Amino acid sequence: MSEKLLVQPAGLILPELPPLSLYIHIPWCVRKCPYCDFNSHQAGPTLPEDEYIDALLADLDQEMHAVAGRPISTIFFGGGTPSLFSAAALGRLLRGVEQRIPFAADIEITLEANPGTFEQEKFKAYRQTGINRLSIGVQSFQPAKLEKLGRIHNGAEAVRAADMARAAGFDNFNMDLMHGLPDQSLDDALGDLRQAIELAPTHLSWYQLTVEPNTVFWNQPPELPEDDILWDIQEAGQALMAEHGYQQYEVSAYAQPGRAARHNLNYWRFGDFIGIGAGAHGKLSFPDGRILRTWKTRLPKDYLNPAKPFKAGEKLLPVDELPFEFLMNALRLTQGVEAELFTQRTGLPLAQLAQARRAAEQKGLLQVEADRLAATPRGQLFLNDLLQYFLN
Repeated sequence: MSEKLLVQPAGLILPELPPLSLYIHIPWCVRKCPYCDFNSHQAGPTLPEDEYIDALLADLDQEMHAVAGRPISTIFFGGGTPSLFSAAALGRLLRGVEQRIPFAADIEITLEANPGTFEQEKFKAYRQTGINRLSIGVQSFQPAKLEKLGRIHNGAEAVRAADMARAAGFDNFNMDLMHGLPDQSLDDALGDLRQAIELAPTHLSWYQLTVEPNTVFWNQPPELPEDDILWDIQEAGQALMAEHGYQQYEVSAYAQPGRAARHNLNYWRFGDFIGIGAGAHGKLSFPDGRILRTWKTRLPKDYLNPAKPFKAGEKLLPVDELPFEFLMNALRLTQGVEAELFTQRTGLPLAQLAQARRAAEQKGLLQVEADRLAATPRGQLFLNDLLQYFLN
């Protein structure tokens, strides 16, 4: 990193620090799915639970100088499949975190889980550790679609997972569903959505399958639905969810009233987050206006090697990149954000966006609202085009 990036211009002071979240990455899964480009690795016959929890806490210790005294508002266990770890291990981790950083009174703690890893007693134990929200990776309820996606669960297990979640004491849970699957028809996609809605999760993440580099699907592309079918699925699916009280608040996120994912909202509102675990990313702000992005070493064997550092790299965001960085997140929200949040999160005057705002408004991509920064419906569809106006 050059010395030039380590110095911010005089006067770029943040009026207040944003909310703070914690992301914890657990990188193992039973089997790598062919569409997955996340940092996940197939688990062996045993998992190094204790060793990894020790490493996570040591990793957090190295972040403490930047966050001392700031409470954590949300925690998210992502992966991989975090529910492969025992409740005892995750409970020890949460106790260790709380000993280092205070928890907000209403903290949201989310655990990602797959239906194939659901066990009734195990999930009761998770709830007793303080985890109060689940995110269940269903993707589809249909056997043929699950097989093509390389999933290890079946539709019946996905249905049971919702019942088990409630029985274990979780009154707040998300279901992940994909659409635009290989050979998927409109009826197939709506059938999955209807089944999910019948299970009454408080939140639905509904997103289109995309073929990403460095995946099996990238090298062996499946036959995906044509654009006209994808558009029909999108429109009909959104209407169905709205009919049942799921409000879209982000590109692929729908929630019952008051049940938006607070952890993800903090990302989209350009909040701060510590990232610990193999491949985890973080973003931290400082009162003098510095905003630092960090990332940890990706391979579990390297992360667990005491001779190697946890941190793989960091970047202090240059001031001229802040408008794009802020809006890349904020404009994903269907209602956008209050305009004053731009200054609160970046320390920059709102006037700095004026020229780009006018140009995007004239193209019908940005709402004409003095006190909000929000994409139009067209801007949501062409978000990459909209963001180009804010690149320097």
